[in-house]
Amino acid sequence: MAKVHGVSPTTAISAETAGEVARSMQALSTASRVRLLGRLREGACSVSELTAAVDMEQPAVSHQLRILRNLGLVTGVRSGRQTIYQLHDPHVSTLLDEALRHVEHLRTSPR
Repeated sequence: MAKVHGVSPTTAISAETAGEVARSMQALSTASRVRLLGRLREGACSVSELTAAVDMEQPAVSHQLRILRNLGLVTGVRSGRQTIYQLHDPHVSTLLDEALRHVEHLRTSPR
C-alpha cells in the first residue's frame, strides 16, 4: 500500500502522534457529534439546519460544534448573521465512513 500524507501501514506511531490521534478520535466518542459529522458529510449548513437535522437544541449543537472545531474536524465561515459549518477536509468523511463500516462489519459478523 502506498504512503498517503506520509503514512503507510508500517508507519511507527510515536507517543506524541498517538496522543493527537486519540484527541481526534474524541469526536467519535459522543453520539451527538457523530450525528453532526454525518450531517456535515452531506454538505455545509448552518446551526439551525443542523439543529433540525439531528433533532437537538441549538445550544447543544453549538457546544458540540465548538468541540469539533477545537478538534480540527469542522470549520465555520461567517455568512451574514450566521456561521456555515462544514467538514474540515475529506479525511474527516473517510474517518467517519471507516467507523461506520467497522460498526456494520461487527453487526454482520458472527461473534
